[in-house]
Amino acid sequence: MWKHYGARWFAKPFVFFSLIMLLKIYLTKAVLFSDGSIWLPLITELPAVWVVFCLVEWLAPRRKFGAYLVANLIMTCVYFAVIMYYKYFGVVVTYHALQQVGQVTEVQGSVMSLLHPYFLLIYTDIVVFLLLLAVSRRFRQWRMRLARREPRRIVLSLFILSLTICLANVWQSRESMNELKKSENMGIIPYQTVEIATGAKDAFAAMVEEPEPPNDVTPPAIASLKGIVEPAAPQYQGIAKGKNLIVIQLEAFQNFLLGTKIDGVEVTPNLNGLLGSSIYFPRFYQMVGQGNTADAEFVVNTSLYVPQHGAASQDFGDRLLPSMPRVLAANGYDTATFHTNDVKFWNRKALYRALGFGRYYDKTFFGDDDMVFFGSSDELLYAKTAGKLSEMSAGGKPFYAQLISMSGHHPFNIPERKIRFKLPDRFEGTLVGDYLEAQNYADYALGQFFAKLKQDGLWDNSVIVIYGDHMGLPIYSLSERERELMKELIGHEYRSTEMMNIPLILSVPGIAGAQVRTETGGQADIYPTVANLLGISLKDRIHFGQDLLNQTSNLLPQRYYLPSGSFINDKGIFVPGESFADGTLFGFGGTSPAPEEATREQYERALKLLDMSDRYVQSLPKLD
Repeated sequence: MWKHYGARWFAKPFVFFSLIMLLKIYLTKAVLFSDGSIWLPLITELPAVWVVFCLVEWLAPRRKFGAYLVANLIMTCVYFAVIMYYKYFGVVVTYHALQQVGQVTEVQGSVMSLLHPYFLLIYTDIVVFLLLLAVSRRFRQWRMRLARREPRRIVLSLFILSLTICLANVWQSRESMNELKKSENMGIIPYQTVEIATGAKDAFAAMVEEPEPPNDVTPPAIASLKGIVEPAAPQYQGIAKGKNLIVIQLEAFQNFLLGTKIDGVEVTPNLNGLLGSSIYFPRFYQMVGQGNTADAEFVVNTSLYVPQHGAASQDFGDRLLPSMPRVLAANGYDTATFHTNDVKFWNRKALYRALGFGRYYDKTFFGDDDMVFFGSSDELLYAKTAGKLSEMSAGGKPFYAQLISMSGHHPFNIPERKIRFKLPDRFEGTLVGDYLEAQNYADYALGQFFAKLKQDGLWDNSVIVIYGDHMGLPIYSLSERERELMKELIGHEYRSTEMMNIPLILSVPGIAGAQVRTETGGQADIYPTVANLLGISLKDRIHFGQDLLNQTSNLLPQRYYLPSGSFINDKGIFVPGESFADGTLFGFGGTSPAPEEATREQYERALKLLDMSDRYVQSLPKLD
């Protein structure tokens, strides 16, 4: 009797599909919330599933199996997208990421490299059901018997109970700053629903409300929040006045690469050699968001912060952006930017217009020769760019050129002909090993560019700025073996302090010898630092960075790769929990500073700076 009753109970589609979804919920939890409570998903995720299934019972009683299968598929796709996105970005994907759909075909190699086979198990039941529908008559007959309506009072009671639990979870987590914690405590489906509702509310408000002018966003107000005190006689002011400016943005280049040797062989010999005659900032950090490389171009050229959602090139590409290209053009500079991919990728055509670059050179100029990943190689980038720089120099005006390298792009599977670095066997077949090979090649190509600049007489007449655009090795994508390799390379556990750490190197005519500066800095600081060297005043211009050569303390608000409310100070990276109070300060170099080294005042100032930047950009005029 009990066996028969149990079989009937589990044959009910509500129970049957609930058990299937529970398995998928725990698969997602294993990836995102491995340290969380094993029981929490029963309170956060399952009630949301039941809300959906109660609606199925009400709205589709005669086509119940099909409706359950569709609901199952939609929720499965959400969980799968969350898993895949987290493996690279370390954040929970929301509908805002739909802006990136057009970029997927360009970076499909990166996407596929993140696809572990066991992730696809999340679709196993759907495939099985479709096959059974196609080949099994008994299964089709069973499906038809599911049309019996469940008692309304039971469905209504369960719906009210489940919805109440969902609303309670949302309410108690509504003020959490940490999106990962918020999605864990709300449940992924409720979190996605809240994000959509909030986005719709904000969009409606933007339509009917006149934005308030950002009159409080002034250089003194920003300086006060940043803690900046301008020196009476800034160091190195105007030392490179009238010199060319060459800014080289290295794809996915992290700071730990510099000086690293593997079995006695340098990974980046050319950059290591440059450090002997340059100013080097080892505590320098990425400030990008969803737009990654294009975001780095935006931040470096504007000294503004990236948007909370979306890529800067897409959200701000229609604005007249105050920028380094515009300021330098007003001071007699010729300006151009160089990138071997199509200018349409990440809406760069609009971004370059918004930034005010005089010219851009993309795939149309560089062609399809010597392809590496989705563009011509760094060797070809530097060779052809060097020719253009000689032409620009011959024009009699100083120039500003920004070069965007690309051969070091994730997943770092460069062609065999480009591999110049023999790795020990322990690195073979790992993402870390592939990364080291790609960055060694990027360093080799860069060395050729250095030689060409010196040969053409441009080196000694140019300020050369080199930095990484963003991290290359996401913590969330590394296997246990790869984490051990990283520990071997850096001497301690690989954490966000290393993941987000990129180098900044300045080669400046008139400044001899090597300097290692331990000031904390970020990409927004490049513009004001360079302006000081070139003798160009930014006194009355809105910018959120600071001159790293004349300031000793810094505060860097972070977005996207870290939860909202995260910031970098002079001691490390602070990441909030559900609020500031339960946050964690991760010290530089694997240290563990005292919690009081990150203060609530810094936390509030960081949030205020982000808000000011957002309101300022939204107030800028749109381009015709």
